[in-house]
Amino acid sequence: MNREMLMLVDAISREKNVERDVVFGAVEAALAQATKKLYQGDVDIRVAVDRDSGVYETFRRWLVVPDSAGLQNPEAEELYSDVKEDIADIEEGDYIEKPVESVPIGRIGAMAAKQVILQKIRDAEREMLLNDFMSRGDKIFVGTVKRMDKGDIIVESGRVEGRLRRSEMIPKENLRTGDRVRAMIMEVDLTLRGAPIILSRSSPAYMVELFRQEVPEIEQGLLEIKSCARDPGSRAKIAVISHDKRVDPIGTCVGVRGTRVNAVTNELAGERVDIVLWSEDPAQFVIGALAPANVSSIVVDEERHAMDVVVDEENLAIAIGRGGQNVRLAAELTGWKINIMDAAESAQKQAEETDSSRKLFMEKLDVDEEIADILISEGFTSLEEVAYVPLQEMLEIESFDEETVTELRARAKDALLTMEIAKEEGAEGVSQNLRDLEGLSAEMIDKLQANGVNTRDDLADLAVDELTDITGQSADEATALIMKAREHWFSSDAASHE
Repeated sequence: MNREMLMLVDAISREKNVERDVVFGAVEAALAQATKKLYQGDVDIRVAVDRDSGVYETFRRWLVVPDSAGLQNPEAEELYSDVKEDIADIEEGDYIEKPVESVPIGRIGAMAAKQVILQKIRDAEREMLLNDFMSRGDKIFVGTVKRMDKGDIIVESGRVEGRLRRSEMIPKENLRTGDRVRAMIMEVDLTLRGAPIILSRSSPAYMVELFRQEVPEIEQGLLEIKSCARDPGSRAKIAVISHDKRVDPIGTCVGVRGTRVNAVTNELAGERVDIVLWSEDPAQFVIGALAPANVSSIVVDEERHAMDVVVDEENLAIAIGRGGQNVRLAAELTGWKINIMDAAESAQKQAEETDSSRKLFMEKLDVDEEIADILISEGFTSLEEVAYVPLQEMLEIESFDEETVTELRARAKDALLTMEIAKEEGAEGVSQNLRDLEGLSAEMIDKLQANGVNTRDDLADLAVDELTDITGQSADEATALIMKAREHWFSSDAASHE
């Protein structure tokens, strides 16, 4: 029987053009699978076949696991504390093996053995083909549509298959069996049967790679695509920069008579591309990203990482775009939150902010409206700025002498200290169970308290829109926080039923 095994291994090895070790591994797996059927529970069996004689041994084995992990599978695991006294040099992660009776090859059934062996061979061939394909370093997968699989498309290139999920296709794109397809290789997942290469035609990375192939200057390092934002199949924006003053970044990407950008557009089902000049100045970058709209003025809020962009009436619709597309893509491209407004809205907002700052200064600094307006006109918007900007900057204000400046700074510091003490005293009214709630920052707790939310139950009682109004979170974040606050309700109910 051992001689027949060796002849079988040699025959399959030659027929399938795979290493003998791979076939031996498949035989060992078939024997181990047959042996496991003789036991109750999920046991771990190892079979070792001698490559020269064909003689094989069978072992049942147990994995040594840390005491802290506990036994997840008692049939195939042992706790470290239970075995260390008997085996002095044993370590966590080692195996304990015990010889058991081997199953004769004749008893495992020829068909069962053959199926396991052939499957192992197929897996080995598949892995070998995949490794060969990936070693080429291609970023774009080029193949033909082979079949549909639960809404996904299986694309074949040679004998390697990729999976293009419905969510990664370009909307309204109708691909049929036999169509030639190009897509970005996003990842390789060996746990997926059949098509382990995950593809995408809708990711920004795919557009960047297409431009890299169409524009040699990018590969040469003369140009660089800094960011990309896409509304797949409709419109996209890319930000480019030139590392060589002689090279025009936008013109180079467009190409002679638009040949380069048109090649990308045609590959992406007519998706229009705006090419934007990247700038280190965030305001200038945002202005470029909002093209073709003309920007009248822009106000940068570093703290909120947001910009208020003012455009005239005729540019308002262009700046926003159909369905908000233009401003949304510009925000994704630049990484800044962009608020589009016309001149009237901007003036109203500025008036509200000025009025708020005026009231703050008059109340907290105990000054009249004239002094408050001077501070506002000089760009001061908070007590912190009055208290801690360099002294010389305040002394340069023509309307203020040194005595006035010193007094204003002292009052600002006193006001900040008083507000901090009041804040700490007020925070004492917030329950500990609300403070301990995961996901709540100190700033959020302050906002909640200011709106009468002092306990976990208070938070749990809020509606999602109420919480978003208070904290400025997204609806999803607010929903998750409210559900977190309600968890103790359900645990209490469960305990009362027990």
